[in-house]
Amino acid sequence: MKQFNVGVIGATGMVGQRFMLLLSKHPWFNVTVLAASPRSAGKTYREAVGNKWAFDTPIPEKFASMVVLDAENDMAKIAEQVDFVFCAVNMEKSKIRALEETYAKMEVPVVSNNSAHRFTPDVPMIIPEINDEHLDIIPSQRKRLGTKRGFIAVKSNCSLQSYVPLLHPLKKFGIREVAVCTYQAISGAGKTFATMPEILDNVIPYIGGEEEKSEREPLKIWGKIENGEIVPANGPAITAQCLRVPVSDGHTAAVFVRFENKPTQEEILSAWAEFKGAPQELKLPSAPEQFLQYLEEDNRPQPKLNRMAGNGMTVTAGRLRQDSVYDYKFVGLSHNTLRGAAGGAVLLAELLAAKGYFD
Repeated sequence: MKQFNVGVIGATGMVGQRFMLLLSKHPWFNVTVLAASPRSAGKTYREAVGNKWAFDTPIPEKFASMVVLDAENDMAKIAEQVDFVFCAVNMEKSKIRALEETYAKMEVPVVSNNSAHRFTPDVPMIIPEINDEHLDIIPSQRKRLGTKRGFIAVKSNCSLQSYVPLLHPLKKFGIREVAVCTYQAISGAGKTFATMPEILDNVIPYIGGEEEKSEREPLKIWGKIENGEIVPANGPAITAQCLRVPVSDGHTAAVFVRFENKPTQEEILSAWAEFKGAPQELKLPSAPEQFLQYLEEDNRPQPKLNRMAGNGMTVTAGRLRQDSVYDYKFVGLSHNTLRGAAGGAVLLAELLAAKGYFD
């Protein structure tokens, strides 16, 4: 695979920092530009991050002295130095939409971690193992934008990764209804225990906008391309409740599911064990060998013990059993800043590179 020059827009936030760690030794992607808000612009990356570095691993030395550019005002300068950009900015949605479209129109593909374009009908929202065929919408999007190279592709919400991948191989049994409760780590809010003291000894039963995303986004992921746009699936019906819990990393989901054709427990376990997607077939650098992993112990998965499965890119499950109201219930877990955020975006970029969308 050829090398690609990459920019990280929003490099100073928690997800941006995670990109720095993931890209410091990436075999295909060479970071040439870091960009953030005007208050960070002109500073070295180390100065711009200051005491907000969120990880035990230090800032990679190769990025520490890079000068941060202004994501909005240095666009032309950024565009001439990169083959594509990752975008993980903290701005109003309307501003993010405009920012990402401007980069795309400057012929810079955008791999976005933001929610702003998730429901734009011709923007693919990808979980790489599940709906890589949605990349076929990119020529329609380019036509609308008037671009030859530029486009936007987004990854889905981080909480979805803890249950949608586990539901996907079970669709062949006709999923009718899903109820899910997600127990979400504080890093999903860009926080650490030092910056979110109110979470200690506490659970906060509200995360703004999260329940709507959890119920709607899977239907777009399972949708079909028709007449130049992605039409969301009609079902299954999904109801979600999302809680913030005192966990550093790792979103846990308690999932209840009802089927048209109820499978046996063995059929479910077999569907999970055998499932592979395009990243595994293409042997992409960030792809876990085992995408879905079932843990037999009755007290697993646990964020502290299991979030780093497959370098944080494997989705783990446990406690599959029959339910007295639904057909089955189980628990899922995914690492929210790896599989759920920066890692998922890097895997999406690898998929786009492997399929020639950056050429």
